[in-house]
Amino acid sequence: MDQSIDTRCVQAGYTPGNGEPRQVPIIQSTTFKYDSSDAMGALFDLEAEGYFYSRLQNPTCDHVAAKIADLEGGTAAVLTGSGMAATFLAVFNICEAGGHIVSSSTVYGGTFNLFAHTMRKMGVEVTFVSPTCTEEELDAAFRPNTKCVFGETIANPALTVLDIEKFAAAAHRHGVPLIVDNTFATPVNCRPFEWGADIVTHSTTKYMDGHGGALGGAIVDSGNFDWMDHAEKFPGLTTPDESYHGIVYAERFGQGGAYTTKIVSQLIRDLGPVQSPQNAYYLNLGLESLHVRVPRHCENALAVAKFLSTSSKIDSVCYPSLPGDASYELAQKYLPQGSCGVVSFEVAGGRSAAVRFMEALKVASIETHVADARTCCLHPASSTHRQMTDEELLAAGIGPSMVRLSCGLEGTEDLVADVAQALELV
Repeated sequence: MDQSIDTRCVQAGYTPGNGEPRQVPIIQSTTFKYDSSDAMGALFDLEAEGYFYSRLQNPTCDHVAAKIADLEGGTAAVLTGSGMAATFLAVFNICEAGGHIVSSSTVYGGTFNLFAHTMRKMGVEVTFVSPTCTEEELDAAFRPNTKCVFGETIANPALTVLDIEKFAAAAHRHGVPLIVDNTFATPVNCRPFEWGADIVTHSTTKYMDGHGGALGGAIVDSGNFDWMDHAEKFPGLTTPDESYHGIVYAERFGQGGAYTTKIVSQLIRDLGPVQSPQNAYYLNLGLESLHVRVPRHCENALAVAKFLSTSSKIDSVCYPSLPGDASYELAQKYLPQGSCGVVSFEVAGGRSAAVRFMEALKVASIETHVADARTCCLHPASSTHRQMTDEELLAAGIGPSMVRLSCGLEGTEDLVADVAQALELV
């Protein structure tokens, strides 16, 4: 029976048997017992299913990963210790030294630094393109060694909506997958696989958790990208892995399981960025109300965006669901039910005026966080994107007086009143 996303937020991923816990159980154990060395050896050889060490897999994490895969419409998912870990593993799994990435220029500052600096030191190069580039400009960014394309459904904090179909078509023309960070939209408002994306990532720390309680990330595979059809580009998936007795992931685990199996059995095994069972449990509690919370976040953000757009003390407002926004038409296509709870805007008077505005807020607090039940704000140019040059900030759509306001679940009228009184003091 096909179920609504509302029901799947509550029920997917875990079905208890007779007399078993109704809530996903927390298996807070690093290790698991076996009666024979042969039984454990079969697990190490990837010849049997089961658990032997929580750095690789844990039942609690697997139940929650299965729920996220179900919500996104994917074939498999992996939980990670943070959203940045998810981004890194998603890319590095198929793009090693000597490889190349095409990325939207408006990605989150941490992702920009990962691609432009850290992964460059690892021998991976990146070409950044504007999300509004033409198809010809996008095609020109590809190289023979390009391994993937990366973008965000809704850019953080520029709030540019990615034209998923355009970027997916370009990726597929060049024989590589499109990876989309769907953190801000969540599968409640957009499921990128339905528009041609191949892999989805999340910082589950944000809306999925929703309460600022637990760090985490997730990677979901659509199962749609044929690795063997592009075998020469992805030898890590299509040729023997000598660290696992010569297993060829794409042959052993198929199109829908090879990508995530390699992440777990190779990268997480060696690098260890796992999500704890306790954090996965907290994440599942957040997922159970995701379908209720996201519409409320969007309702509050749209009301605040409309108010800001009428103020003479605001130079510009970015909110995809606001009529007249540069991304409005794309938002109507990809996000017809609502975009997110984040509003970005430029305060008249420059950086000092933006700082005064934030310090005058009473309901909202200044935090290095976003997508929380509580309203919070920050100044991207001096915090999350502080390491970027002026040119890089401009390419990312971030001005010196931009404020990112993440509207929580408080009363709509209280949030509008708080913004109004703070502007009076600017």
